[in-house]
Amino acid sequence: QVQLAESGGGLVQAGDSLRLACATSGDTLCASAMGWYRQAPGTERELVARITDRDSIYYADSVRGRFTISRDNTRNTLFLQMNSLKPEDTAVYYCNADCLSLEGIDYWGQGTQVTVSS
Repeated sequence: QVQLAESGGGLVQAGDSLRLACATSGDTLCASAMGWYRQAPGTERELVARITDRDSIYYADSVRGRFTISRDNTRNTLFLQMNSLKPEDTAVYYCNADCLSLEGIDYWGQGTQVTVSS
C-alpha cells in the first residue's frame, strides 16, 4: 500500500510560481515511476511530469521549460516547481505512483487545486 498526499496548491496570478509537494508513505519501492498529473474541469486527466526509478524525466510540451519535477534524497517526497504560471495551468494536480508492474495498481493522491488568474 502506498499513500500520497499533495500540498502547495493555491490561487496565484499569471507569471507567479508555486511549489507542489507530494508526501509519500508505505512501500513506494513498488513504483517504477512517480509523476504529476492534472485535470481541468471538463477535460481528461493529463500527464504533466514524470520521473522514473532510474531518474529518467519526462515533461509535457505545455510545461517543459517552466516546470521542474524532483524528489528529496530519501525519495519520500516528490516536488513540482511551477514557474511562469499561466491561466491554462489551472487544474487539480494529482500525485501518482505507478506500481502497475509489480502490484498492478496505480496509486493517486487526493489532489491539490491550482488556480492561476490572468
